[in-house]
Amino acid sequence: MLDDLLGAAVPGVASAAVAMVAVDGVTVAAVAAGELVRYTDAAETLAPERPAAGLDTVFDLASVTKLFTTVVVLSLAEDRRLGLDDPVATWLPAHYADRPAVTVRHLLTHTAGLPPGRRVGTAPPGRARWDLILSTPSSTPAGIAYTYSDVGMITLGRVAEIAGGAPLDVLVRDRVTGPLGLADTMYRPGPGLLPRIAATEYKAGRGGCVRGEVHDETAYALGGVAGHAGLFGTAADLLRFGEMLRTGGAGVLPARAVAEMMRDQGVIGAEFRQGLGVRIGDPALSGPLPDARGHTGFTGTSLLVDPGRGLTVVLLTNNVHPYRGRAGIRDLRNAVAAAAGDRLPGGLPPPRAVS
Repeated sequence: MLDDLLGAAVPGVASAAVAMVAVDGVTVAAVAAGELVRYTDAAETLAPERPAAGLDTVFDLASVTKLFTTVVVLSLAEDRRLGLDDPVATWLPAHYADRPAVTVRHLLTHTAGLPPGRRVGTAPPGRARWDLILSTPSSTPAGIAYTYSDVGMITLGRVAEIAGGAPLDVLVRDRVTGPLGLADTMYRPGPGLLPRIAATEYKAGRGGCVRGEVHDETAYALGGVAGHAGLFGTAADLLRFGEMLRTGGAGVLPARAVAEMMRDQGVIGAEFRQGLGVRIGDPALSGPLPDARGHTGFTGTSLLVDPGRGLTVVLLTNNVHPYRGRAGIRDLRNAVAAAAGDRLPGGLPPPRAVS
């Protein structure tokens, strides 16, 4: 089933796609299809060399990065470096002293009143760009309603750096990817990984189809490391990360922290329920799994975890190659979720109670 889905999606939805499914910790399906680089430009001129995608293909994870940032913040909270309900002004007084009601939890639930994004690439590199992001005005009072905000997650990453006393990429490595053994998950992958990386969008200002550099313009302008985007990884690594969440922390977080991450935080205004960093029952992702937790990425990536059914589902694609707006990624995500449910013994039973 997954073979057919990915085969039909390549190259129309994406030039490369990898899906993996685990049931109760056992990988029951792993499928790769397509080519790492299919086009040389936005006119879909075929590349002279089109290496095949494999299970070890590395993708730009885009907003799936937000889940790693969330885990870092929860880890820091467990170490009492910060509190989820502490004011953001504690760490960013120059930018949030006039917004004392905005808390870390608001950033995690996209209820800080911040707008979706802010372009910073025209400012000089370095501090000026960060000041632009961190000084982004709030458009609504904190805690009122949901507004999906990259600005909020970038700000959260900066809070983590100050509270954790290290750059965000180091915190992710030391607190998440290192303990889990995720050797292929990182910010700013080196040239040795390039032959396995799937291309993304054609951008004339960056020399062609982007490959091995973060696709997201704001993350790129901030140097490639940010709380909302920038991580690269493989399906196998992301499956292991998802299994950590499904099983309640697995040496990275205590079960109580994961339970709080996965809990419906009572946010209003979204088409799904919102946990800390994760979406619950997202109709753009979950298919027939209304209690599954997960997140999507703009490049065509997604992670779905259903603890009650013992299910973890990864779909990685480069839906933005060679241009954004290619149709079909939402349908593919939902179809993969449905196919994953079919891999459960006896089909799709009701979810088990999760403590």
